[in-house]
Parts: sequence; C-alpha cells; structure tokens
Amino acid sequence: MTVVTDVVCPLCGSVCDDIEVEVEENKITKVIKGACAVGKSKLQGHERIKSPMIRVNGVLKECSYDEAIKKAAELLAKARRPLLYGWSSTVCEADKVGIALAEEIGGVVDNTASVCHGPSVLAIQDVGIPCCTLGQIKNRADLVIYWGSNPANAHMNHMKRYSYISKGYFLPGGKKDKKLAVVDVRETSTSKMAELFAQIEPGKDFLLFSAVRAVLMGYEDIVPDEVGGIPKEKIVTLANMIKESRFFITFFGMGVTQSRCRQNNIVNAIQTTRAGHLHTKGAIMPMRGHYNVNGFNQVCTWETGYPFAVDFSRGFAWYNPGETASTDLLGRGECDVALIIASDPASHFPADAVKHLARIPVIIIDPYHNPTTEFADIVIPSAICGIEAEGSVYRMDNVPIRVRKVVNTDYMSDEEIVERILEEVRAIKEKEGE
Repeated sequence: MTVVTDVVCPLCGSVCDDIEVEVEENKITKVIKGACAVGKSKLQGHERIKSPMIRVNGVLKECSYDEAIKKAAELLAKARRPLLYGWSSTVCEADKVGIALAEEIGGVVDNTASVCHGPSVLAIQDVGIPCCTLGQIKNRADLVIYWGSNPANAHMNHMKRYSYISKGYFLPGGKKDKKLAVVDVRETSTSKMAELFAQIEPGKDFLLFSAVRAVLMGYEDIVPDEVGGIPKEKIVTLANMIKESRFFITFFGMGVTQSRCRQNNIVNAIQTTRAGHLHTKGAIMPMRGHYNVNGFNQVCTWETGYPFAVDFSRGFAWYNPGETASTDLLGRGECDVALIIASDPASHFPADAVKHLARIPVIIIDPYHNPTTEFADIVIPSAICGIEAEGSVYRMDNVPIRVRKVVNTDYMSDEEIVERILEEVRAIKEKEGE
C-alpha cells in the first residue's frame, strides 16, 4: 500500500489539489483526506466501459482501438457538417489536438460552456472582468456573495477551501471574520448558512443588479419599494454590506447565466462590482462547473481567437454563438456526424437537439457509460484524466494546474485517441488527393 499526496481532483472547477489517497495493486482503494463526497466517488472509480465498441445491426460489438479509431476517422473525413463537442472534462493537451482535428475536417468545435457559462464568456468579452485568484479570496474577502449558485451541493469544498469557511492570512477566524450573502430563487443548503438571503423571483436578476448598483452609486431614492420580489430594505442592506466590507467577492452560477437576459445579467453584475469599487475593493467570478471547462476556453482562444462555438467550415475560424453553438446546429438539423468527448449531451441538451443527435452517427470518447453511449455508433473508452493520465487544466480563477497520473492503465488517453483519429483523417485525405 502506497500513500500518494497532493493528488488533484478531476471533478469540478474548484480543482482541489491537496488530496491524499491510498493506492494498492494499481488501484485507489481509499481517499484519506481532501476530497468531497462526489470527488471521492470519482477518484475511487465505478463501472467502466471495458472495450471499444462499434454498432453493428443496432447492437454494440466489442472491437479493438485500431478498428474504432479507423471507423471514427472515416466518418469524420466524409462528413459534410461535423460537430466536435465536449472537451471540458479532459486536459488542455487533448483540447489542442481536438481543435486541430476540427480545422482539418472543416467542422464546428464547441464545449459545454455553450450550455452553462457561455453567457459569462460573452459578457467578459464585452466589458472585461475585475477578477482575482481563489487564494486572494481566501485571504482577503470578508464578504462572500453567492448569486444563483449553491456551492454546498455543486462545489462542495468551495466554501471550505476558498471562501466563507476557509481561514485566511488576514482572516484567521474563518467564518467568524466573514459575512455570507446569498441571492437565489429558492432556499438552498448555502442560503441556510447566510446572514442575508434574498429570495428573488425567477428572471429578475438584471433588475436586482441594477437596484444594488443604483444604491452603491448614491441613487437609493430612485429604487422602488420592491425589486424582483425583494423589499427595498433588504436591497439597501446588501449594498451596505458591500460598502462596509474590506474586500467582497461575488460568485455567480448558472442561476444567472441561464435565466432571462443571460449575458446581459453578467454585464450588469460586473458593472455592479465596479460600482462597489467606489467604496471598497472587490471582485467577481463565475462558478465554472467541469474541472477544465475554463481550460478549453483558454486553449480555443489561443488557437482560434475565439473561446467556444468555433466553425471552420469556411476554411477559417468563424464565431457566432446563437448560430455556431452545438445546440443551434443540432436544433436546425445541420450536423451529419458528431464526435462527443468527455461529455454527456443526451442528459443536458434540449430535446430537439438530442433527437437529431440520435439520428446521426455519433462517436463518443469517455471512460464511463452514460445516456449518450446508449445510442452512439462508436464508443471509445479512455483513461481518466488526473487519475490514469496526466495533463494541464485551468481552475475557475484561470490558474493553470498540472494533474498527475496516480495509477497505470491499459486505456488510451483522450489526447492519444484524438491524435490517432487526426492522423487517420489526414491519411484518408492524402489518399483521396492522390
């Protein structure tokens, strides 16, 4: 039995990197400390896809990696409008190869941001963002605001490691030295811990941001008696909490990005943070979901100039979310082949998009069975990044972290699989050219 320290958890955007595990007979047998309940489950593993499979006469049949990769390359090379989607639960090295593959076949490459924090990316492109690292928040933020986010259930270690419960250099008392405010449409596990909970009506976030911003800028008199179901007194209290803090942080989640006004909510939230700078210091940060969803946006921007939903069909990178995002393409029935990696769109996409996905050839690269593998035509199992394969990922605060391999495996990594598919596609095109 071996104890491995400083293991990085490949689960959520918190990317906890202080985990200790026991390894015995090339398997993680126990998580000693550092991981949340869901992180422990992922680190210790569960039912895996045992072998590559190709669907024959409606039934998935086991095959070799070579056969599955060759068949996948043939489908992609002949595709008229291929979609390459996912990329958020794998490493940056695989993302880079995937973007090269999309460019090679003239496809559309998109990641899970298009159905979660894509509006945040669009807003940041519009007005920038006053941000910082999670380390700064841990050490300095005496006011923590969670808006449209429930970290107690979605990012279980977040408050303990980085925000409300954590003990910082300038805040040694932990939550005794801090205040917590929560804005959400319903009571949550997080809101039960808060000193101030504002239960907002669905779709009214833009109005509430505007009201708080008005108070911060000295226009309290123009705020009506109630905004979004929240009385003026509570709005003023929230604004005063910001004014009286030494450093405040607003974490916002999909309750804001996927509600009415979408990226305009985030623009207003960023401007509200800047209004707080009239009185104190503060920052704002999206609560990114998958552990490397941020990393794909970084890599895609380096490679193409755009963060997600990039279309190469014109022979150059074209970016127009609403037209080139995966759900838009599938909803219009444009795609004729889809490569899904490290994602499960069948569980999260709109019904019309999933229906079209089920009608076309689907290639999926993933360690585990999920609803998308149920109708996939080619299933290629991969090594689990951060456990069986190494690479680079980006935490929700844009800090890059190296994930190490903890145990060995016979499964190919995502990077190797996508690289092999790219090589096969180039060989097919070269042969056709001859």
